[in-house]
Formats: sequence, structure tokens, C-alpha cells
Amino acid sequence: MTKIAKDDVLIAIDVQNDFIPGGALAVAGGDAVVPLINDLSRRFEHYVVTQDWHSPRHKSFASAHKGKEPFETATLHYGEQTLWPDHCVAGTKGAEFHPDLDLDEAELILRKGFRPEIDSYSAFYENDRATPTGLGGYLKERRLKRLFLAGLATDYCVAYSALDAVKLGFAVTVIIDATRGIDLAGSMERMIAEMKAAGVILADAATLG
Repeated sequence: MTKIAKDDVLIAIDVQNDFIPGGALAVAGGDAVVPLINDLSRRFEHYVVTQDWHSPRHKSFASAHKGKEPFETATLHYGEQTLWPDHCVAGTKGAEFHPDLDLDEAELILRKGFRPEIDSYSAFYENDRATPTGLGGYLKERRLKRLFLAGLATDYCVAYSALDAVKLGFAVTVIIDATRGIDLAGSMERMIAEMKAAGVILADAATLG
């Protein structure tokens, strides 16, 4: 059992309608994370949520690239980018949080991916790996030391956030049963291995108290 401390923070990643079954970029079983995150949010003194927030012609969308289909790749100015179906477009229902997600305890809602030329998997850096979202500074200024991540999707936004958090010096736990993955071309196995190698702890929600 891991005891939750006063300087721990729960970060719920992108629990939005477009990532829920029936959404534009649905993650299988994505809605199952909601009750777990709601319960966890009441156990942590600090709770942050992130929100994917894209422009209508975002460069990470396949529709922005003539002849390209979703899940193909394109070379953008910062390197190779997986192309996605249009999703989480700013101001749309798909970009809204799952209606059952409890936000009452949230201290910060961080929007990411709003720059039209750069995608953002991580809650800490855009995909150019250089442009910060500001979350790292926020957490450090508040002296929050251990991060517990949940949400969608395990192998993309959760994993990239976890890896960046470790690089920034935080102790990181991914609450693995409160996440769900896309698993694109073996991405689940690959990213879980990368997280473990970086020192990220994988734990179930029931082991936190």
C-alpha cells in the first residue's frame, strides 16, 4: 500500500468525449477510467486535469494532409507525427470532458495541443520536445513532488507525460488500471517498457491509500 501524502498530486489526462467509446478517436474501455479517477480525486489533496484542445485544421489531423489517412504518418517541422482523425476540436462536444468526470476538486485545468502547427501528447511539452506547457513550473512552484497519472491514453498522452515528468525530476506513478490504451502497432508494450526503464512505477488504484 502506498500512502498518499499532502504534496502528492493526481493528474487526470484527457478524459474527454472524443477519447471515449463513440468518440472520434475512441479508446476501448475509455469510459471505465471515470469512476476510478473520481474516487481518486477525493483521496488526493491536489488534483489537476489536462484537456486536448485543437484548432479545426490542426497539423496532427490526417484531414490536414492531402492523400493521408488516419494513423499514417507525416514529417512535420519537428519530426515524424502520427496523423489522427479530427478530434478534440476547441469548443466542440468532443473536446468536452466526459460528463461524469468529477471536476469539483480540480485545482487546474491545463489545455494542450492548441498550437495549430504542433501536436502535444505530453502534459509537459509539445511534440517538438522544446515548447513547455507550463505544468512543470506550476507543480514545482507549488512544491508538489510525487505525481500520480491516470487517464487516456496509456501509450500516448499518459506515457509521454510520465516520461517527461521523470526527466523534470518528479517521482511518477501511473495508476495503470485507471488508464486505457490505443495500442497502435505495439505501442502499449513499447511504452510500458519505456516507462518502467525510466523508473515510472505502475500501480493499481486499490494500492493507494
